[in-house]
Amino acid sequence: MNAFAITRIDRYLARQLSFALVAVTGGLVALIWLTQSLRFVETVVNRGLSVGVFLRLTGLLIPNFVAIILPITTFVVIQFIYQRLSTDRELTVMRAAGLSQSALARPALAVSGLVMVSCFFLNVWIVPSSFSQFRQDQFEIRNRLAAFLLQEGVFNQVSDSLTVYVRTREPDGTLRGILIDDARNPSSHATILAEAGRLLEGAAAPRVLLLNGSREEIDRQTGRLNVLTFTENTVDLSQSNKAEEQRFRDAGELSLAELLDPPTATEQQLRSAGKFVVEAHRRLSAPFTVVSFAMIALVSSLSGAFSRHGNIQRPAMAIVVVVGLLALGLALLNVAARAPVLIPLIWIHATLPGILCALYLFAPEWGVLQRMARRPA
Repeated sequence: MNAFAITRIDRYLARQLSFALVAVTGGLVALIWLTQSLRFVETVVNRGLSVGVFLRLTGLLIPNFVAIILPITTFVVIQFIYQRLSTDRELTVMRAAGLSQSALARPALAVSGLVMVSCFFLNVWIVPSSFSQFRQDQFEIRNRLAAFLLQEGVFNQVSDSLTVYVRTREPDGTLRGILIDDARNPSSHATILAEAGRLLEGAAAPRVLLLNGSREEIDRQTGRLNVLTFTENTVDLSQSNKAEEQRFRDAGELSLAELLDPPTATEQQLRSAGKFVVEAHRRLSAPFTVVSFAMIALVSSLSGAFSRHGNIQRPAMAIVVVVGLLALGLALLNVAARAPVLIPLIWIHATLPGILCALYLFAPEWGVLQRMARRPA
């Protein structure tokens, strides 16, 4: 009977924790997504992108949001649920029924363990893949796809140094009345006019085929205006005037194996080797902060005497500790990137608070069990 009662209590607590965790995490992710997506509104409006492209671009950031806030929401949910149980005296009834500290904490530890595994998969596989795809899509929009979304009758700023004007765009794709202001090469700022043209999709970058036009360029040495007329000419509309622009992948896009041992490290990547190693250790150690934050919430909720009027001091202290750990974690990442010898501190920061809280909360109970085990039959 006792075991059956404990099982029902475990399910009762785990159900409340799970529902609250999903609700709080979903709400915070939606709020963060809304605030972060405002940064891309200008890109959508200026580039003329569809709503589908906007949702895809911003949706690729959601796994990163989830991985960042899961440790925090786990702490908040455990703190709130157990504090409410204490205020409603449900914890008092459970203790009176013979439940120990470890039995009361078991549902929270089980939920935090599942969250820790989820964070591990997010940090190691899902987030790098989604962020890499986000950066690639962003690169394509800025450098290639935007050229195919030229609006007629307005000056389309394909990039900071390239502006295209199209008077009309016919249903078959033919462009009429084309003006291109090309300042990608500072030494040869050119203005190109053409009667008609058509966009061509290339493997490296979009191009436009111009018909019956002229290229006007001022010679910086002589100050003369050079005019070149043509019947047919092709102009590259990528952001760079190179045939194919290489995109540097930062630490957030690389896989765990690439962070620890880049297969084809560039000079810029070699200079950031310390940052890459720190990012690898951050991905592996960050999931353990879920259990540490959960233990801080359990210590705050399960320790101390019951107060009829509630106790705000322990929850407030727990919040201060978690905020301090978050700030300390960011500082350690920055310092360890410059001094790799401090990388073990990242693991200590992720695991030590949970170990200390477990010893504080469960050590008295473990001591009683050990004395009972040593007692002769």
